Amino acid sequence: MASCESTTDLVRARMDRIQGSLSNELIERIIEDRARGWVNPYRADDRDVIRRERRSGDEASIWRPAYVRDVEKIIHTPAYNRYAGKTQVFSFRSNDDLSRRGLHVQLVARIARDIGFALGLNCDLIEAIGLGHDLGHTPFGHAGERCLNDVYHARTGRWFFHNVHSVRVLDTLYGRNLSLQTLDGALTHNGEYEQQVFELSGLSGFDEFDMVRERCYTEGNLAIGHLRPMTLEGCVVRISDIIAYVGRDRQDAIAAGLLHEDAFEDGLGGGYNSWILTHASADIIEHSYGKDRIEMSEDLFAEIRRAKAENYAKIYRSSGIEGERAEELARAFELVYDRCLSDLAKEDESSYLFRHHIARIEQALSYYGRHYNWKDDPDQTVVDYIASMTDGYFTELATRYFPEIRFPQRTYINE
Repeated sequence: MASCESTTDLVRARMDRIQGSLSNELIERIIEDRARGWVNPYRADDRDVIRRERRSGDEASIWRPAYVRDVEKIIHTPAYNRYAGKTQVFSFRSNDDLSRRGLHVQLVARIARDIGFALGLNCDLIEAIGLGHDLGHTPFGHAGERCLNDVYHARTGRWFFHNVHSVRVLDTLYGRNLSLQTLDGALTHNGEYEQQVFELSGLSGFDEFDMVRERCYTEGNLAIGHLRPMTLEGCVVRISDIIAYVGRDRQDAIAAGLLHEDAFEDGLGGGYNSWILTHASADIIEHSYGKDRIEMSEDLFAEIRRAKAENYAKIYRSSGIEGERAEELARAFELVYDRCLSDLAKEDESSYLFRHHIARIEQALSYYGRHYNWKDDPDQTVVDYIASMTDGYFTELATRYFPEIRFPQRTYINE
């Protein structure tokens, strides 16, 4: 078995081979291309936007292009506002400098825009996908996602994934008539599945998109693992999702006092975030410019896989909520789920489910002449409600319904 020192040496040797800036040849090529007005032939053009409905209010204008409209639709949904109250990794830490999901989506959009701008892609579409890709996330991050999926799957045989639910939030629950290109990017962002080369799916319409989405519910990981974006912009967001969290989560773990700066094999501690942002972006641009796919070097691919695996071992499964309150959280999700199903069956309009969820969704959809079919699938309605919650809302609801549930209280000042 290799010693820690030799492992670090091997990791650093590979990291040293990953370029931290663009080659002079590519810089000259980009300058020349821009001087002659080159347009990337593989970018998503605003003229090709596809929507479910033809609405006059959704028509592009000279000052609000097609995908700018998508960005605005996203940031004006209640679900976007709730990002600020949802965990990225650490749920019960009394430190407001730790990342929340609202910061994460901004980082993803920013990183992806930087890469997309250099590649000549549509940065408005990138921003829309980046800001909207996690709208379906549960409270308590991926730990909460697993808890909700476990309960939902046990009762229905169907699967819950936050990326699939992000599409439901925008396309169904709020009826925002987003473009197929943006919805596809949210569905396929799947930052948990790293690849060296991202090729396009060839998807061209909503009929096929809806079939792909349905397979995610019925087939679970068998379908999720085969998702590919229809646009290069979606591909850039997908890899930027990993870049955004793999280093930032390390900074947060160190800031939370859970790990020391020297806890990671690369030896960079919190400085790894700056390193991966710079080197991954440069590497991807260098290997993708002018191509009909997004790719990276073998060294970068290996490094991203290594860093993610180390994060899982040292942060997500031991220091995050999975390692702290996994059993209690799972029990709380199951109890709340069953209570909500009961309220729904009784059509108890005094319940929080009706007052805080169904009534608000009904109001949001009424502007578009649509209705929330909450009676058609009670389990889906409960999932819609629970997934919409912030950490604080879920905690208060669970403990109010079930006083035996104990979550740690966030305390900033200890005597």
